[in-house]
Amino acid sequence: MHATASASGVSKVPQGRDRATPKHLNIHGVAGNCATHKKQEVKDWLAKHPRFHLHFIPTSSSWLTLVERWFGAIAAERIRRGVFKNMNELERAIYAYIEHNEAYPKPFVRTKSANGIILKSCGT
Repeated sequence: MHATASASGVSKVPQGRDRATPKHLNIHGVAGNCATHKKQEVKDWLAKHPRFHLHFIPTSSSWLTLVERWFGAIAAERIRRGVFKNMNELERAIYAYIEHNEAYPKPFVRTKSANGIILKSCGT
């Protein structure tokens, strides 16, 4: 399940996943540890959809920042939305990006403090 930063987004995104997933299966989503899940709209939606389970990553998960950075980089540098004709093209582009980055690695360098990263990821 794709997580979004707004309460209304959380209730909109899973609808397609709900239709595409067999009814006997539960659906688990991973979300950042922001306040979205504390909003009443989200609580109400989850109460009405008991097969959806949200798991929240602790703010101390510094590795998550690197994962988000990597996905941001690949999206910006290689897999922009709407440029691929089919999934095979997209998959080949992702593998080519990974192979190139493994051949010519560049370390990630943090320029913000941990608190600055957490505040930005929570939209504050």
